[in-house]
Amino acid sequence: MSDVGDDLHSRLLQLQSRFTWDLKEEDLQLDDLSRQLLHDIQQRLGQRGALAHSYSFLAYVRYHQGRPEEAVSLLHQSEQKTRECFGEESERRLMVTYGDLAWLNYHTGDYTQSHTYCRRVEDILAKYPVGSSSVLHPDVYGEKAWTFLKLSKSYYPRAIDCFRRALQLQPDDSEWNNGYAIALYRTELMPSETYSATVESPATKQLRRALEINPDDAVLLSILALKLVFYQKHREAEGLVGRALEIAPDDTQVIRYVAKFLRKQDKLDQSIDLLQRALKRSSQSAFIHHQLALCYKRKKTNLLARKPRPEEEVQHWRRLCIRHLEEAVELKKSLVHAKADLALQYAEEHNRTRAQLLFDDVLEKLEDESGSIQQFVCRCYAEFCHYHTIQKDLAITYYTKGLQFSSRMSDGKHCAKKLKQMAERRLSNNPRDGQAYGILGAVARAEDEQRRAVEYYEKALERDKNNEEYLSALCELQLQLH
Repeated sequence: MSDVGDDLHSRLLQLQSRFTWDLKEEDLQLDDLSRQLLHDIQQRLGQRGALAHSYSFLAYVRYHQGRPEEAVSLLHQSEQKTRECFGEESERRLMVTYGDLAWLNYHTGDYTQSHTYCRRVEDILAKYPVGSSSVLHPDVYGEKAWTFLKLSKSYYPRAIDCFRRALQLQPDDSEWNNGYAIALYRTELMPSETYSATVESPATKQLRRALEINPDDAVLLSILALKLVFYQKHREAEGLVGRALEIAPDDTQVIRYVAKFLRKQDKLDQSIDLLQRALKRSSQSAFIHHQLALCYKRKKTNLLARKPRPEEEVQHWRRLCIRHLEEAVELKKSLVHAKADLALQYAEEHNRTRAQLLFDDVLEKLEDESGSIQQFVCRCYAEFCHYHTIQKDLAITYYTKGLQFSSRMSDGKHCAKKLKQMAERRLSNNPRDGQAYGILGAVARAEDEQRRAVEYYEKALERDKNNEEYLSALCELQLQLH
């Protein structure tokens, strides 16, 4: 590299750009990202400025797909959309776009153009100083946050941090408040895991804060409605859903959240109707296909308790569920929970080989997923082993793994219930079964019933004196109790 190239590279490293934000190449699901961003652009999804964000991020994706000329064109479109949207206030919004253009031209060998864009960013920074080298412009924090939020779940904490920093500088900005609310909503566990039914969670409070600033944001209204279901505020939630649909009856983002709300209220026909309507406008949405699949799955499940069971109807809903799950995972290969669900549906169709292959794929990469997704997958695989391949010991292993994340989430409660049933059945056949008491000890421990867990582990050790797992668990419990 020439001295000119070295000097330019040093200047580029100082820029705020997707090329300097440590976006790991292995995290870039390029086809999924491309599809998602094109969908957002075509549907014009998001609030003021969102279209420009999508063009910029798509340009970065195109560069990694080996299409640099298209990437440059997309960045110019992003610049144009920013100017149309923000007019005289555009300059600070363009720092990241110009940073990306500087890097893109550098990578394609056009050092002159790269230098030009590098200089533009430096001029904007000189015109609008922030007062500290450790602080960025709120617009830069915002662009980083939206990028992290669109990239993958593992980047959500970084998105939250960037939105917080933007809000420290501009506490009343509607875009940063909206983004912060959405990021908290996506990362927050179900309220039963960390918050009581009387104290609203941080995401719920931030959704209310964002709606104070922008009361007609239909996406936020529909998300808040979903949160309020837990707090038994059904009347308020239904009012929010009604307002959201009045404001944006054709917005696919709004429809998908409202449909999820209706499904949780067991209003399946209304939810299906909305989702099918959205699918006509947005056939490439993995989320909509997944939500439809979950409705059809619930339709199927609701029939299972009938005597006699209507097998043809059950099969009808299951096959619709499979069809839409297949569409969802084809459109977004990172939908691990949808893959696990699909594998179970295959098993119910007696296609155990296909189910096992799908589970093998999911389990291989499971450690990279969030705790709630890992728990759901463990539950699904345990069900597969329990009911379809009749591998009871393996089922116990995965039900127990599912307990490790939380016994208070619905999937954790299900794992605990199944383990108790299996242990009690074993004890009815053999009261000297030490493993059955060990299973009950693990469940009691997960449910924070420490004294009961001690009793079970003591009984397990009476029957299996040298079991290191039970000895270790018992020692830890006794230390906690004393």
